[in-house]
Amino acid sequence: MNFTRWSARLPGTQRRAARDDHSAVPAARAEYAQDETASGPPQDGPDAPATRPPAPALEDLSARDILGQLPALVALLHGPEHRVAYVNDAYAAAFGPRPSGVPAAEAMPELTELSLLPLMDQVLRSGTPRTVKSRKVAGGSSYTVTCTPVQHDKDKGQQGGVLVYAADVTDHAEAAERLRTSERRHRETAVTLQRSLLPQELEQPDDLRIAATYQPGGTDAAVGGDWYDVITLGAGRTALVIGDVMGRGVRAAAVMGQLRTAVRAYARLDLPPHEVLQLLDGLAAEIDANQIATCAYAVHDPNEGLLVYSSAGHLPILVRDEDGTVHRAEGPTGPPLGTGGWTHTSGTIALPPGSTAVLYTDGLVERRSEDIDEGVAALERALSGAKGAPQVVCDRLMRSLNITAEHDDDVAVLVVQHPARTGPVAELFHNASLDLLGGIEAAPRARAFATGVLTSWRFPVDLCDLGVLAAGELVANSLQHGTPPMRLGLRRTDRRLIIEVTDGDDHLPRRRRAEPADEAGRGISIVATIATSWGSRRTPGGGKAVWCEFALPR
Repeated sequence: MNFTRWSARLPGTQRRAARDDHSAVPAARAEYAQDETASGPPQDGPDAPATRPPAPALEDLSARDILGQLPALVALLHGPEHRVAYVNDAYAAAFGPRPSGVPAAEAMPELTELSLLPLMDQVLRSGTPRTVKSRKVAGGSSYTVTCTPVQHDKDKGQQGGVLVYAADVTDHAEAAERLRTSERRHRETAVTLQRSLLPQELEQPDDLRIAATYQPGGTDAAVGGDWYDVITLGAGRTALVIGDVMGRGVRAAAVMGQLRTAVRAYARLDLPPHEVLQLLDGLAAEIDANQIATCAYAVHDPNEGLLVYSSAGHLPILVRDEDGTVHRAEGPTGPPLGTGGWTHTSGTIALPPGSTAVLYTDGLVERRSEDIDEGVAALERALSGAKGAPQVVCDRLMRSLNITAEHDDDVAVLVVQHPARTGPVAELFHNASLDLLGGIEAAPRARAFATGVLTSWRFPVDLCDLGVLAAGELVANSLQHGTPPMRLGLRRTDRRLIIEVTDGDDHLPRRRRAEPADEAGRGISIVATIATSWGSRRTPGGGKAVWCEFALPR
């Protein structure tokens, strides 16, 4: 459709009936074309076309008038001393009028507050404009300032100058400061939450010395979900935990807190490490299916000198021998927690006296510019030469891997030492055990063995009596409800006496209330009453272990 047929006919135009074959202008455009052949005086009246006044030429405009009407602050200074040549009305309203011919260092203190005088010297020398953003003056206002060189005729002896153009950005600066303050408070909240969820004081087992370090990422990095924990399981056994919740901020810290609480609860069941991670895997999916976490859970048994561990997507545990040789836990590693559909398994690594184990998160070894295996290798080299107390080793590892306050990720390190004890300290740690074949003579043999061992360890008489009573009750319970092989173990540390009985039956005892007419069922209740603590667990080869502890007098 030809819309030009419906166009309005403007004054001074004429309609052409058809396009001439020799015409260079289409008919549609001709309807609006001015008739160049028309002549005569201009039309008067309301229908006459409006005439536009000619635009003023650039040389007719006054620079002073234009600069004076600008809302931005403008000042013109000339010469190496930056003498005042002109300030516009906005500048005078902001800082007051300025006398002409006076050096800026004397007449314009605001330029000193904005640190502009050295910049103006540089602009005057180089002839290149420079801009500084969000400079603040004493009154509280903020300005973005551009200094532009102004060239003069050197032949006439005129010196160059600098045009200072300052835009008030106070609102933007205040909004940015409010945003920074909000982000800082958010980060402080996350850091406070993170630290409050971590152990406030590490448990210190009898046979191990432990230290840990946590450092949140720099100010540009949000707080993550790294955590660690040390859990005493009883009978001298200790659980060690290190984990990392993927993600940043308060949400990651909150998920971390829930996982850490769950680990402590599952650890009280005294399950093998892979079973603890199996339970934790299902819980992680229920807490938040979108949050993935890695975790390594290890248990140290002083009687075996081993670290039994299981890993859910976490970095390998490192162990340094007394001679400086570093071993990497190469056992099976399952997927991270929360993925489901995987059966975790446990591995072992030796932790003999004099050795040091290190558990850590990826922030310690991961760098954007290199593979993470290179970071783990660097940690191995640093650990091989790290000696001293556990906290000293922590600090040396952090320094060796260049972990500073501005590091872009949070870092958690757990250092565990199994000290080699000699001299008088070694006399405070002893083990003794007796294999029981069963029969009616087993209980008297166990009591006689416990009496001789506890007496040789020079315990007070009342503690010896309580220990012999507890050993007799545990052996009697094993004889009645367990199956061979049976074994009585006694262990003393510098802080406690541990009595443990193992047998081949995996049915765990429980404390129950015996009726007055019952002839049995009081053994565990007696042990729980006289001992500081007691517990039981299933042993890896099948069977169970029932133990109790007595705190030694200081």
